[in-house]
Amino acid sequence: MIQYSSHAPKPGAADSWEVPPGSTVTLVDHRGPGVVRRWWMTFLQHVESPLIFRYAIIRCYWDGETDPSVEAPVSDFFGLSFGEWHDYVSIPASATSGGFNCYWPMPFRSSARITIENRASVPITGLYFNIEVESVSSIAKEALYFHAQFRRAGPTVRDRPVTVLETTGTGQFVGTVLSAQTLRGIGLRFLEGDESFFVDGEKSPSISGTGTEDYFSSGLYFATGAFAGPYHGVTVCDRERNRVGAYRWHIEDPIPFTKSLRFEFEHGPENNVPSDYATLAIWYQDHPHPAFPPFPKELGTVEALSPSRIPGMIEGEALAAIGATGGQSHAQSMAEFAGEWSGDAQLLWRGAHPGDHLTLFVTAPETREYELIGHFTQSQDYGDVKILLQGRELALVHGYHEGLRPAPPTSLGRVQLQRGENALLLEIAGRDPRSTDYAVGIDGFRLVP
Repeated sequence: MIQYSSHAPKPGAADSWEVPPGSTVTLVDHRGPGVVRRWWMTFLQHVESPLIFRYAIIRCYWDGETDPSVEAPVSDFFGLSFGEWHDYVSIPASATSGGFNCYWPMPFRSSARITIENRASVPITGLYFNIEVESVSSIAKEALYFHAQFRRAGPTVRDRPVTVLETTGTGQFVGTVLSAQTLRGIGLRFLEGDESFFVDGEKSPSISGTGTEDYFSSGLYFATGAFAGPYHGVTVCDRERNRVGAYRWHIEDPIPFTKSLRFEFEHGPENNVPSDYATLAIWYQDHPHPAFPPFPKELGTVEALSPSRIPGMIEGEALAAIGATGGQSHAQSMAEFAGEWSGDAQLLWRGAHPGDHLTLFVTAPETREYELIGHFTQSQDYGDVKILLQGRELALVHGYHEGLRPAPPTSLGRVQLQRGENALLLEIAGRDPRSTDYAVGIDGFRLVP
């Protein structure tokens, strides 16, 4: 066994290295066949500059390749999320009392080169490491090369899943590290997204799940918080900042492929929850492997997104609502739900019954004729509501739908409005037989001259 380390060659010298900003240093340059068996490292900046863990990039090159088989931040490579330190222990990787540890076997046939790049604006000081390589006479023909690839989708793109890995060749998938955070509103609804593995060119995934936290062998949005297990765990469960970090190792259940593999996460049930995803895929495969996509430029925090707004919308949650003869109305945040509500909110009227009415005041910029367009919400417990202006019924809006959603815009017809406030009367008219209640949701109104 050969140990490559930061050990000082002269007595009295520091057993650590410094890596200036923008620099790359080589930790291992081994010639001949072998297997990396153990990898330990730490930084003195553990407390002072913890985010350095995300800006220190590890790369591994096997058998003289020019494109790395491993390219990942130190934190994610060792199973941590968001560049933050959290003590945990699993079978192949851990972070324990200041030290990073990795025991994934990494075979190579002729050479191994391992480097670390500092992408931070401050130097890495006090880099300590021990990397143990077992020298062997030869490596079995069927042995596959270790790979790890970091990707970032921040923000996610609507209607497009998050790609964790896309590769060609023969191999098996063995692990995932996830950092995910809501970028609009509150809650962890992005966890409603399922995982999908497309093996060997499948058009439909042969492996698909029931939710992101379920993939990480947990449940109910990580109901009881962080934990560490031998094959899966949650290192971050931060409900105040709406973010989670988790790992899963497919040691007992590797996913084999002979031609190709594509691995994706949905963000929300319909890829519609704006989020920030950082992922690490770990797998073994033959060489040559496809070149990795460009390494993400943004490694730190992604700013939260502003609420989506429909141009010209008179927001329902901002309307003056008076005179309810039944039930209560209040502004409701919709940011945690799948769908696009203007301003990420609506006015919810709940607790009313047929014949009850509510008055809303819509402000017109000038006296003239407008087309009045209503934006409403539909759901399983929503009822039907009449919209009246000056005693004239404009439309009957149906509120039932099998799932919660913003309803398609509804034209309420041409109306003559006075400059300033105009009273609209909403009256509960009934409900679909399938609906369980008479709730009404108003996203807002638009006035089109």
